[in-house]
Amino acid sequence: MKDQLELMLKEAEQEIALCSNPNDILNTKAKYLGKKSALNSLYSRMKELSAEERPAFGNQLNLVRARIESLITERGNAIKEASWAKKAVVFDSSMPGMPLDRGGYHPLSIVRREIDEVFLSMGFEIAEAFDIEDEFHNFDALNTPQDHPSRNLADTFYVEGGKLLRTQTSTVQIRVMESYKPPIRIISPGRCYRNDKPDPSHSPVFHQVEALVVDKGISMSDLQDTLQNFAAIMFGPNVKSRIRPHFFPFTEPSAEMDISCVVCGGSGCRVCKQSGWLEMGGAGMVDPAVFDILGIDSEIYTGFAFGLGIERIAMLKYNIPDMRILFENDLRMLRQFKGEM
Repeated sequence: MKDQLELMLKEAEQEIALCSNPNDILNTKAKYLGKKSALNSLYSRMKELSAEERPAFGNQLNLVRARIESLITERGNAIKEASWAKKAVVFDSSMPGMPLDRGGYHPLSIVRREIDEVFLSMGFEIAEAFDIEDEFHNFDALNTPQDHPSRNLADTFYVEGGKLLRTQTSTVQIRVMESYKPPIRIISPGRCYRNDKPDPSHSPVFHQVEALVVDKGISMSDLQDTLQNFAAIMFGPNVKSRIRPHFFPFTEPSAEMDISCVVCGGSGCRVCKQSGWLEMGGAGMVDPAVFDILGIDSEIYTGFAFGLGIERIAMLKYNIPDMRILFENDLRMLRQFKGEM
């Protein structure tokens, strides 16, 4: 067994010297030091020796094992150092630097800024308020009945202390009318929250922009003109708008706003479901009951309000088929907007 041990050490020295990469080192280590290696088998054969021979052979066995471990470690370190040396790059201060990758705005931020600019050009001001609201500002002041489905836990996120995450930015309109006397002309862009399951057209967190105008002599024709101006500036001069009857608790009369399809121009396609029109949001004349709650004389003042989904506008402008794409931070999509900053 002593001769076998010496032969094993010579073979190990030769194989370790020929190792050229980390995999070779691992294979050699397993061959000579692993549980099923020939070296380990010699430990179990020591019982074949006499009691006088065992100590000397055991000591020699341990020395050979230590020698092989040392050779493997040295060769492994040498391979690593050689690999690092190949990767090392000599710094040349005369060479131009590496340009930084330029970022860009998210498509929702781009659309939000465009919407702000459109309404600012029409004389509106921007108003903001709180994401966490109370039921008065989110429901009661907007003439929403106590038994309305939107008040249910299935639709609204409630938090402690009788508060909730606002379901619409109409809450900002209420706070503005509480604090300022007419004339009022504001938009209120921001986040909203509803208990919706994410799908191609819904998200539990989304963005809206609400508009409110209150003054003497405001009529439905003013609402139509404002919506048409917005559509023409945002989507192009050939885009038309229309309103059709609907119902909302805080407007009377109420309407839905549509625009002619930005894909087919109104001739009918898959996007507009062959109708030629795309639904954009709700609108209407402010219900006198809302004015009465807030102490505004509905005999003197009238007003209109409408709300638009910012995700909806972004999806139409950039041909994005699924709302969830806007929230996935997919660099393939985001890189398309790098030049917009």
